[in-house]
Amino acid sequence: MIASIDEPTLEDWVQHGWLRPNSGRDFSEMDLARARLISDLREQLQINEDGIDVILDLLDQLHGLRRVSRSFSAATRLQPVQVRRKLRADVRRLSNLLDSRR
Repeated sequence: MIASIDEPTLEDWVQHGWLRPNSGRDFSEMDLARARLISDLREQLQINEDGIDVILDLLDQLHGLRRVSRSFSAATRLQPVQVRRKLRADVRRLSNLLDSRR
């Protein structure tokens, strides 16, 4: 069990998919951090379950994008200098194009 969270609440959070224990009731460090966040959202900010669903989904998407970005950066560093320069120029050009459409 995660400290200061009672068993029924913990079970509810697992049922919602907010926490994903490993085998048995072993929780990862990420789950412990999520539990603290969920607790703060509920108790301090009075956010309801639908709001927590949205917040956690957005955080998961953000972390996924960060993983993809790190992987892309690592793959880019493996490319020859000319390819890296071309990629940087293309990213700048596309970024400016997208900014101008706002």
